[in-house]
Amino acid sequence: MTKPTAKIIHIANDFAVTELDNPKWKGSSELKVGAYWNGTGAPAGRQFAVRMLWSDSGLYVRFEATQAEPLVITDKPELTRKTMRLWDRDVCELFLAPNKDEPRRYAEFEIAPTGEWLDLMVDWRNAEPRDWEYISGMEAATRIEKEKVTMAMKIPWKAFGEKPSVGDVWLGNLFRQVGSGETRGYMAWSPTMTKGPQFHVPEKFGEFAFVK
Repeated sequence: MTKPTAKIIHIANDFAVTELDNPKWKGSSELKVGAYWNGTGAPAGRQFAVRMLWSDSGLYVRFEATQAEPLVITDKPELTRKTMRLWDRDVCELFLAPNKDEPRRYAEFEIAPTGEWLDLMVDWRNAEPRDWEYISGMEAATRIEKEKVTMAMKIPWKAFGEKPSVGDVWLGNLFRQVGSGETRGYMAWSPTMTKGPQFHVPEKFGEFAFVK
């Protein structure tokens, strides 16, 4: 299976992450995700689309997810700090590795329909790969509508320890977890093709090219 590629377009001026309908989003490429982690198609009511932009200060990511089933969320969201085990509920995720020669080290960002978020650094070269104390400085904003959820993240470049230049290619993947129990869905932009649901598969990362 060919690895997917996407272009992230540069913007000259920043905007607030809360501006979910900012016109700049329309100038980005839309990545439509309609498959589960194993490559099988997902129903229309679970599919989602992602738009990404970058500026000199950070990365913008917006998920627009179709929601044809009850939300799996908490009724008491904590928005001032990262939420552990956010992956047990409805959530969208971004994995991003700045060094394409070492995809085993990447940052993980999660966002829920409630606006809850989680960030961590993952490095499979270490005995304990997950750094839960990692602080990215990410910002989050969300909106729940009838049969649709919009979730956006703004991540400063300090989160990666470096800033891309035009023409650079980073590696990563985009995911969504939705539903509960035996019917829970695990969707992936670049299917990981593991036997069971598994997102942490760096060798299946797609390519993100930073362009003007």
